[in-house]
Amino acid sequence: MATIMDVARLSGLSKTTVSRVINNQAYVSEEKRALVLKAMKELDYHPNPAARRLRGQSTAIIGVVVPKIKIPFFAYLVDAIEQAAYAEGYKVMICQSDGDRAKELAFLNLLKTKQVDGVIMTAMENEWKTVQSFTKHGPVVLCNEYMNEPSVPVIKMNQFEGAYLGVKHLLEKGHRKIGYCTGGLFAEEGKDKDRNRGYQKAMAEAGLSINPTWIFVDRHTIEDGKQLLKYILEMEDRPTAVFTGSDEVAAGMIAQAEQQGVNIPADVAIMGFDDEPLAAFLRPTLTTVRQPVEKMGEKATEVMINRLHDDQSDIQHYELPVEIIVRQST
Repeated sequence: MATIMDVARLSGLSKTTVSRVINNQAYVSEEKRALVLKAMKELDYHPNPAARRLRGQSTAIIGVVVPKIKIPFFAYLVDAIEQAAYAEGYKVMICQSDGDRAKELAFLNLLKTKQVDGVIMTAMENEWKTVQSFTKHGPVVLCNEYMNEPSVPVIKMNQFEGAYLGVKHLLEKGHRKIGYCTGGLFAEEGKDKDRNRGYQKAMAEAGLSINPTWIFVDRHTIEDGKQLLKYILEMEDRPTAVFTGSDEVAAGMIAQAEQQGVNIPADVAIMGFDDEPLAAFLRPTLTTVRQPVEKMGEKATEVMINRLHDDQSDIQHYELPVEIIVRQST
């Protein structure tokens, strides 16, 4: 089995230079880097990740914490992160928390044990002060999940603007009885607080009060959407439009509407959130808020790799724009 010294001898360079190339460090000319890579290929040399961890060196692995990989938004986000990371010579370890605080901490512990170089968190179950304690072991980047926290980079979409513009669209269509659906709770604090505030602002600007019976919480899936439409149809005073906050929930509502002979949007208009590929293939096609998920993943990876190469680089918060995609469901 070839060693780093074999690579040094074949390339005609020092062990230090070879090590710098292996660890993707600066101060190596492209000519020397090419010689090292050529020697590694000829010798079929592969660095030992375990040995590198013991020496406190890079693993070239980025951990990505997601709540559930089967949720399409997170699947697309992880795909964008993985492709961007691979292009820069990094691998991705997917850590599915299932909304479990203990499981999330177990994944963050990978930083402490040097099994990953850094962690991108797309959701966060624990309090920030608990998560923050792990940042001394390696960089943490918040992507999609965020806090007003100056000590870590944040890549987010403007959730407030997304909900505000979505509800404004329904108002412009003439609706005044607008239901609101969230995957969290309708509270001043919590994961969906910015979307909640966007809905409230749009309604207030239109001079409309919020009917608490038209607020639907903890809805996530297609099945949730089916049940939601059934529930709405049984209401004596029901909304004429629903901002679902999720393409999955919206898809379930549209599927159930077809079964029950409900006309979308004449009987009830439906608006999604995310602009998943399914939105364009539903019948009727789904009006939704497009999140720039690919750009979000690419930016999170870029920021993480910059932090890995220079832990003194500026910590910034990046806010990506949203876009309303108007289709047939409204």
